[in-house]
Amino acid sequence: MSTLSTRGRVLVAGSSALVLLAAAVLWALTRSAPEVAVDPAVTLTTPGVVVRDTTTGRLAVVRPDGSRGQTAAGCSRVHAAGGRAVCLRPDPASPATFVLDVLGADLAVQRTLPVNGVPTRARISADGRVVAWTVFVSGDSYTSSGFSTRSGILDLETGVLTTSLEDFSLTDDEGRARKPPVDANFWGVSFADDDNTFYATMATGSHFYLVQGDFAGETVTVLADGVECPSLSPDGTRLVYKHRLPDLTWRLEVYDLGSGRRTPLAETADVDDQGSWLDDATIAYGRLDPATGAVGVWTVPADGSGAPALLAADAESPSGRVGG
Repeated sequence: MSTLSTRGRVLVAGSSALVLLAAAVLWALTRSAPEVAVDPAVTLTTPGVVVRDTTTGRLAVVRPDGSRGQTAAGCSRVHAAGGRAVCLRPDPASPATFVLDVLGADLAVQRTLPVNGVPTRARISADGRVVAWTVFVSGDSYTSSGFSTRSGILDLETGVLTTSLEDFSLTDDEGRARKPPVDANFWGVSFADDDNTFYATMATGSHFYLVQGDFAGETVTVLADGVECPSLSPDGTRLVYKHRLPDLTWRLEVYDLGSGRRTPLAETADVDDQGSWLDDATIAYGRLDPATGAVGVWTVPADGSGAPALLAADAESPSGRVGG
């Protein structure tokens, strides 16, 4: 783990690319959306897959028959589980700023929290108790671009909040706790069923480490290198993640927590997303079409077999199946 002290750029190679990425995300998340017919019958109890409709910017449910029900909740990023959803959205009272809404099963706002940065990831635990978010932030002196990421976690039952995983301790190979490297960035949180254990990426220097976190203990431990945006399977045994290729694109793979074995999935296109498990055998993810700029939600088998299939056009931020 001596390499953890190495300083360097994170997220993408080259500061200009990161600036352009953050600017593009901010534009996409704040641009005006067309009017849409809201279906008042659609809630988080409606059977289907929760997505963010990229045409309307609203939380929507893709039903098993492929039809889509729009809701009134406008979200920049969304994730649903356990009868709740986390919705990151622009704050109309303050331009270019964002807040986090916790939505109940009826989509009523249960709690709102300000977030400092441009949303890029959102997660909620399987039982709806714990939420996490990742944002782009500016002003960190160690990055030549001025942009980095920050991830926070909130326990809705106890009210315990951490606004940055950079404040946690890093456990080294000998079990000693120390501060993470000064250039460490965290993103892509995913929760285990105990609502305490989580997985995330810690980037430092040229490394993208998979870390296992202890929320109550405020510690993270490195498990492996080369793992970005992990997402834990429902049975708790595997993680789907992005594997960074030499050309700075990503391919989806599955990491077995027991054996450490890595399985490339049948999706060979560039996927810059945190995958979501629809069940223990199927993974959903957002995929950009570079020719058109459109984003759709696709699925692929989790064992490396089969082929990608389009689940929903003009959609992103898929969640596992809701409403039974």
